Amino acid sequence: MPLLPSLIGRVRSWIVVVLALLAAGAGFALIPSTASEGFPPTGLPDSAESAQVAAALENAPDGETTVGILLYTRADGGDLTSDDLASVQASATRLADASIAPRAVVPQPSDDGSAAIVVVPLDRAEVEADVPAAADQLRELARDGLADDLQARLTGPVGFQADISNAFAGADFKLLLVTVIVVGVLLIVTYRSPVLWLVPLLTVGIADGLARQVVAWLGPLAGFDIDPSVGGIQSVLVFGAGTNYALLLVARYREELIRTPDRFDAMRVAVRHAGPAILASGGTVALSLLLLLLFGELGGTRALGFACAVGIGVALLFGLLVLPSALVVSTRGLFWPFVPRFDPEAEPNRRSLWARIGRRVARRPAIVALVAVVGLGALMTGLLGFRVGLSQTDQILGDPESVQAQRVLEDVYPAGLSAQTIVLAPESAADEVVALAETTDGVEAARAGTGFDGLARVDVTLDGEPQSDEAYAAIRALRAAYADAGGATAEALVGGTDATALDVADAAARDQRLILPLIIAVVFGILALLLRSLVAPVVLIATVLATFFASLGASNLIFQNLLGFPAFDTSVVLFGFLFLVALGVDYNIFLVTRAREERARHDARESMIRALGGTGAVITSAGILLAAVFVVLGVLPVVALAQIGVIVCIGVLLDTLVVRTVLVPAIVFLLGDRFWWPGRIGRARAAEDGEAAASATEISETAPTA
Repeated sequence: MPLLPSLIGRVRSWIVVVLALLAAGAGFALIPSTASEGFPPTGLPDSAESAQVAAALENAPDGETTVGILLYTRADGGDLTSDDLASVQASATRLADASIAPRAVVPQPSDDGSAAIVVVPLDRAEVEADVPAAADQLRELARDGLADDLQARLTGPVGFQADISNAFAGADFKLLLVTVIVVGVLLIVTYRSPVLWLVPLLTVGIADGLARQVVAWLGPLAGFDIDPSVGGIQSVLVFGAGTNYALLLVARYREELIRTPDRFDAMRVAVRHAGPAILASGGTVALSLLLLLLFGELGGTRALGFACAVGIGVALLFGLLVLPSALVVSTRGLFWPFVPRFDPEAEPNRRSLWARIGRRVARRPAIVALVAVVGLGALMTGLLGFRVGLSQTDQILGDPESVQAQRVLEDVYPAGLSAQTIVLAPESAADEVVALAETTDGVEAARAGTGFDGLARVDVTLDGEPQSDEAYAAIRALRAAYADAGGATAEALVGGTDATALDVADAAARDQRLILPLIIAVVFGILALLLRSLVAPVVLIATVLATFFASLGASNLIFQNLLGFPAFDTSVVLFGFLFLVALGVDYNIFLVTRAREERARHDARESMIRALGGTGAVITSAGILLAAVFVVLGVLPVVALAQIGVIVCIGVLLDTLVVRTVLVPAIVFLLGDRFWWPGRIGRARAAEDGEAAASATEISETAPTA
């Protein structure tokens, strides 16, 4: 990377900083922001059966519909009286004025007399334009003039969409604020300086803001909905990865300041050695994210891949071009009160805590490796009982109104009443479609609706709770029954909310099966090119995979026994794998590239000890910071984000405190130079590095002291 060190100088560094600030300011001022604040879309491909039903319903006379369900119960939990039912009827009359099918808005008392519901059909497009406003209108109409001892709670598709939209309201700003606070505090603790932490924090903060602006502008142009959840995850990733790169660069710069009298020479050496590792680390994450964009089937998955890849690209640009210059334009006093002083005789890493740990591991590498592997294996046993797929009520943390109402509704009505299942078929097959539905396991009822354009519509009520395994089984059974019937009936399409959720789950599983191996292949290719070895990438990827499965097992135990999550969300495994594997490789790269550098001057054992001594502190600091940043995802009441945060947090801590500290060094001690096969680090490489080091020393000795 000859260009980057050449940009560092007394005048050139100031030019880089000023140009970067001008470019960022122009970007903030000129790039239009069109980020979506609406409900996160499903993003299903057109080939999905539920998507075909949704597209066909757009041509219906009243368009594609959704429903809001108002549940009425007494505050004291008693049965509804005749006066209560009259009050519910008056409420239904008001709600009918807001419905696209006023005649259908009638009270439906439960068989046991403890509750009544009013189903309000609505135009889906109008609702999704502003879900919270539509929900507020329904609540206001339902409660206006309602008897004091009656409760009206909104559930069904509109109720759940409103609660999820409220969960994401201000999500990107809330995540950004908490992330900045966490990163700032951890940087102060890490650097133990009242000034130094501001430079990387401001650099990464500007990079994140610019990346968000670019993504919000380009996303809609590329056909992506950049909702608040995507923007929030993008910021968490940019801050986490960007500060990791900053920690590595600053640590190497500080080390070189002890060896070199001139700070500009010290930064050139730091960039020359740390730059390739940072570029390879960021490239691994960016390419892995681009796999989501290129091969993902779900629109949300592809949008996340696009947004985060742009974010990592901007973070790399600022980390390699702007941060070195921003650091070097200040004097050594930037590190106050622990200012690194020039001492050519010092060996700052040789006797560090991490070097001492490395020497202890080197004494009994086989035992250390065995204990680490057994420990990771023990955590993997937590995957026993592993389940993927959350019901609708399990997807939101806390106890929002829609969840409260759904629980009551399930006790006195068919659990699937609050969901929509719609079957479209040729008119000639309408009777057989209804008959088959009524005899299918998991179906409570089926009735013919209003047809259009030669299609018959059949509304189906399922027994199972919305988005539960029982509901999915019923959808699959319906589709199989129609396919097996032949003739016009075989053309029937099953859609609606449960069918859409099932198709999303199936698409997520397909993405997982395809993209996970591709991520491994990308990581292997980058490691092989960087390390010029075939053995090292296999070993390092194996340790990262072990970390992933161990963190997944540990998280499963926490979710089931402490947090009460019955399963993983459908998107969690893919995103957890992406972030853990791609980011976990960062620490592999930081450690092993330093070991390769040291190997040119020392034997295999000593080179790994020195590499651990030189990178152990920064890897640990970076890991703790990254783990804390991902935990920030838990500030939003969305189970999927909380699960991703916990998985990545556990995985990163395992990676930095166990795998990178003891397991990888132990394996390298056992393999020796075979770890680098088929590449060789021979005398020619050693002589080349020695000459480069001597040249740098000569330049430093003749340069003025900073």
